[in-house]
Amino acid sequence: MRLLKYDTDGDFSLAEFFNDTPKYAILSHTWGEEEVTFKNLADGTGKNKTGYDKIRFCAQQAAENSLQYFWVDTCCIDKSSSTELQEAINSMFRWYRDAVKCYVYLSDVSLPPSDDAAVDFTKAWELQFRESRWFTRGWTLQELIAPASVEFYSKEGKLLGDKVSLEQIICQITGIPIKAFQGSPLSDFGIPERMAWAKIRQTTREEDSVYSLLGIFGVHMPLIYGERREYGLRRLYEEIKKSSNGTFKT
Repeated sequence: MRLLKYDTDGDFSLAEFFNDTPKYAILSHTWGEEEVTFKNLADGTGKNKTGYDKIRFCAQQAAENSLQYFWVDTCCIDKSSSTELQEAINSMFRWYRDAVKCYVYLSDVSLPPSDDAAVDFTKAWELQFRESRWFTRGWTLQELIAPASVEFYSKEGKLLGDKVSLEQIICQITGIPIKAFQGSPLSDFGIPERMAWAKIRQTTREEDSVYSLLGIFGVHMPLIYGERREYGLRRLYEEIKKSSNGTFKT
């Protein structure tokens, strides 16, 4: 697993771990323009990109939680390597589950100026929160469910709450039972129910709508981009059947 390290000079460096991975924080977000890639970070060309602000945000929050290491998907995976990408996607649920903290950066939720006495701050951000793009993306489903600690932040980096304090709202938005994202074993929920959690979610590549569910069903399988969603879904069901030891139910 490749992590970012927050150095004493305020900069970041990449570190790779095969065993004894240190405690780390992890970022959850939606991709936008000018994301910082692995190559950008390696050659130092990413600092002027818009996406660098999210990396800095994650680093600062991790430091506040006494965590020197953190993980950001845009730049901790070398996506030019198909082997590395495949390993990362099959490991993603575990990486989020094992993180000490997961910070959700909501780029489309903004707080009004703090000196505006006429504004009800809770209502001001709650509507934006309910309509956030983060709740419509395929990959963020596992990022809500897998980590024990998930904290939500506004565009300005202000804490809105966590998945415990906001559980009722999150349940209303997603239709996911509270116990599912508060630590109950996913095996307690049937296959159709878990599939339904992802029904309204979208991914840029159609196959990712299937691959983003691997951790939700506790299976691994090769990625075959170009196979289309239909065939990927068929392979997913086959892997679920194998892992169920004859107890597969729909």
